[in-house]
Amino acid sequence: MALARGYAATDASKPLQPFTFERREPREDDVVISIKYSGICHSDIHQARNEWGNSMFPMVPGHEIAGIVTAVGDKVTKFKVGDRVGVGCFVDSCTTCASRDLDLEHYMPGLVVTYNGVEADGKTPTQGGYSDHIVVKEGYVLSIPEHLPFEATAPLLCAGITLYSPLRNWGAGPGKKVAIVGMGGLGHMGVKLAHAMGADVTVLSQTLSKKEDGLRLGADHYYATSDAETFKTLAGTFDLILCTVSAEIDWNAYLGLLKVDGTLVLLGVPEKPVPVHAFSLIPGRRSIAGSMIGSIKETQEMLDFCGEHNIVSDIELIRMDQVNEAYERVIKSDVRYRFVIDMATL
Repeated sequence: MALARGYAATDASKPLQPFTFERREPREDDVVISIKYSGICHSDIHQARNEWGNSMFPMVPGHEIAGIVTAVGDKVTKFKVGDRVGVGCFVDSCTTCASRDLDLEHYMPGLVVTYNGVEADGKTPTQGGYSDHIVVKEGYVLSIPEHLPFEATAPLLCAGITLYSPLRNWGAGPGKKVAIVGMGGLGHMGVKLAHAMGADVTVLSQTLSKKEDGLRLGADHYYATSDAETFKTLAGTFDLILCTVSAEIDWNAYLGLLKVDGTLVLLGVPEKPVPVHAFSLIPGRRSIAGSMIGSIKETQEMLDFCGEHNIVSDIELIRMDQVNEAYERVIKSDVRYRFVIDMATL
């Protein structure tokens, strides 16, 4: 075992604090990664504070990891020491399940999440990226394009793939009208990616306060949802709506913005059930769906796409000892648009 340093939540009611723990010794198919940057995802906050009711403590959060390979096992063929790599939301999956599907592995049984989970041995807790290094099986390590700003690639490992996957699955591209609900850490990535795919992109935000940013990042249109006229003006407009917010909204009103055969996809996780009237769906053969990150294959595809189009997240780089302050600012939506921890400050 090798000692690792990081920051951990030791209790749902306490701030994150310095923490020392053990990482496994690398096996023949493992990659050892020195973590350089770790993004902060809102789900880190939910889990550190046990807001989803499934937290295991002590917990080292972080599943937006960018780092440098420092060692590889004897059977590793894809990576070498010095490579720029990433680790996302999961670090293993079932390799023997009858239902295994490499394109859909993140929806299959046996998924091992990067933190707040248990490794394949069924007993060892997984610990995430708010730490100095991590040991990951080769098949769950991703290549980061060399020319992209390293610190700004970290959020691609969650925020990027969370938006890329539904955009690809529901066919965003030329001739398609896509709306992004919410102009935050997820939403701003949706704008960049949908624009790069060639779709006509609209941001639906509560106010127009971020309109200048939205248009700069690639939105063609920007509307305030606090204005009732927005829902009249845009009725029946969109092929695809991606909802990145977790707040309670008028779901039936948003469904009314879809064309025939349009789809509203939930990416945020509302606290309460989503109430939908049957007649918001039936007359337009509309659908409401959900989507969660992407497979390793699709995540690598996303990173390559971002490399081709020079897409990274808009970030604010912070020190490790600012993490608790950053959590409070995320809750207040006081960041444009994603916090990333410089792990050199650990």
